[in-house]
Amino acid sequence: MRESLTPGVWGVVATPFQGGALDIDTDSLARLVGYYESIGATGLTVLGVFGEAAALTAAERNLVLEVVVEETRLPLVAGVTSLYTGTAVDEIRAIQAATGDRLAAVMVQANSANPAVVIAHLNAIHQSTGANVVLQDYPRASGVHISTEALISVVRACSFVTAVKAEAPPTSVAIGSLASALDVSVFGGLGGQGLLDELLAGAAGAMTGFSYPEALIACVRAWQNGGYDAARDALLPYLPLINFEQQAKIALAIRKECLHQRGLIAETGVRAPAAAFPDVLRTGLRMHLAEAAGALGSNPGAVLTTAGRN
Repeated sequence: MRESLTPGVWGVVATPFQGGALDIDTDSLARLVGYYESIGATGLTVLGVFGEAAALTAAERNLVLEVVVEETRLPLVAGVTSLYTGTAVDEIRAIQAATGDRLAAVMVQANSANPAVVIAHLNAIHQSTGANVVLQDYPRASGVHISTEALISVVRACSFVTAVKAEAPPTSVAIGSLASALDVSVFGGLGGQGLLDELLAGAAGAMTGFSYPEALIACVRAWQNGGYDAARDALLPYLPLINFEQQAKIALAIRKECLHQRGLIAETGVRAPAAAFPDVLRTGLRMHLAEAAGALGSNPGAVLTTAGRN
């Protein structure tokens, strides 16, 4: 049996910025990471697409990793921005130097529709670094459209792949095929928008970000302990906010606004090419946040709700 990433919720961590220069806000990052640990996340995913890793310098990516390692004992998955093997290897070596034994896996995007190309890419990465891999299928970010059958063949050929993150719609269809064919964890993403259907299809949980990660944790725990009805009831009050947050082109800006309103990050800036938050949506944002806060307050036993350490 190959190693498989632990089921549950692996929170995708946003990278907070501050000031006009959009420097990394290490205090807010520490607060956010501590909060994820306090509410019972299984692990953290850093330097992902919604962590704006592609807009960070190598030194900034290293700074993010240093803060995260200092602030939490949770296992980490770290994203790799490059689709080219040589630069991906360089990124992974830097990640390994910063994280040490805290690194559960690196998240590598499928870099071709041709499974042979992806297999060669992943084998070269593993041979050079020894890292376990979460294989991410996210065509919106990578521009690569690979079939589910090709993904299955890649994972079967690469024993060091410990999970698949399936974010090519319809995700529940892909996850159903992947989970039935493979002996590794398959996770959904996309802000939890399809989480219930993904769990029904065989997902091991969620690897994503959401401004109320407590809801995702409560949903997955309810699924594990009580099945679909319990999971539906846990997630239902938050679905309007999940839907609101996942609007194309502005999803990251909305999430940062929500995290700011919750007091988890100090400022809301995003780096280009991400779009800024449209102020016309502020009334809707406040309404959805109020509904989510009310739902959390009415069910305080769903998850741990202690404040973060910072």
